[in-house]
Amino acid sequence: MEIRQMQYFLCLAEEKNVTRAARQLNIVQPALSMQIAKLEAELGQKLFDRSVQGMTLTSAGETLLRLTAPIVRDAEYARQEMAQLGGRISGRVSVGLITSVAQSTMASSSATVASRYPEITLSACEGYTETLVDWVNTGQLDFALINVPRRRTPLAAHHVMDEEMVFACRKTNPIRPPAKLRFDHIAKFDLVLPSKRHGLRLILDEHAAAIGIDLRPRLELDTLPALCDVIATTDFATVLPTIALRQSLANGAIRAHRFDEQRIVRSIAWVHHPRRTVSVAAKAVLDVISHDLAEAADAARAFVEPASRGATTRKRRRQSRRGAND
Repeated sequence: MEIRQMQYFLCLAEEKNVTRAARQLNIVQPALSMQIAKLEAELGQKLFDRSVQGMTLTSAGETLLRLTAPIVRDAEYARQEMAQLGGRISGRVSVGLITSVAQSTMASSSATVASRYPEITLSACEGYTETLVDWVNTGQLDFALINVPRRRTPLAAHHVMDEEMVFACRKTNPIRPPAKLRFDHIAKFDLVLPSKRHGLRLILDEHAAAIGIDLRPRLELDTLPALCDVIATTDFATVLPTIALRQSLANGAIRAHRFDEQRIVRSIAWVHHPRRTVSVAAKAVLDVISHDLAEAADAARAFVEPASRGATTRKRRRQSRRGAND
């Protein structure tokens, strides 16, 4: 079995389509099909089920994926390290991002990596924290940025940032939050939240259980941009990290309030397999994403005001109107 065959196999397993995989590998379709057929003949195992929907791994294929992904990663790492000796940062980097991070940084970070490191090939995807942990563990990703899970993982974790979660609703929502907003107040609102599969929902549910309330959202949406659109156009409310709300806050579609008590903070970390060295190229990508993420969080925080300040402002306006009428 050759490294090249492993690379072809991994690419096809990821793309699930011969045409797309061949294009990604910059080879013709027959060459890819021939190499996969040779690999299946050599191993005596069928690796893919072929259908009109595409290529899906068999149980033997799943086993080969688990065994070969770390080998290919290590070979790529060796190539990158040798290239660095000549002063170049190059290689393929695969990173996974939770949705709230992906929507805040993926576009700007990808553009920065492309311009700053032209010899790095970046592959980025988004997913749930648990899924990303599994992919890093099996070698399908070099590293991932995740919500810090409550349960221990087999991966090495490195803290990136803490971020406050805030209450948000439509700018013109007639229902105003209390002057001193507590987390238990949100039970009085029609809520739209991520589902229980989502890492952010796990954080909210744990916080709710700790103070003795039960979150019962009327809507559950895991696609955060769609969730923000619902908030901006209806009387639903939500609780999300500031960066997930940044665009809607910036265009004035929603308003957000910090909790005066019972504040919630989510932690973001990057994880990698402890027995696999993080390449120079991967570290370069990570530095770009971490920088862009910090900037996005700072920009989002600038739009968020404490609920009590909003109440004070309204009180001053009422007093001013009374004074003008006297």
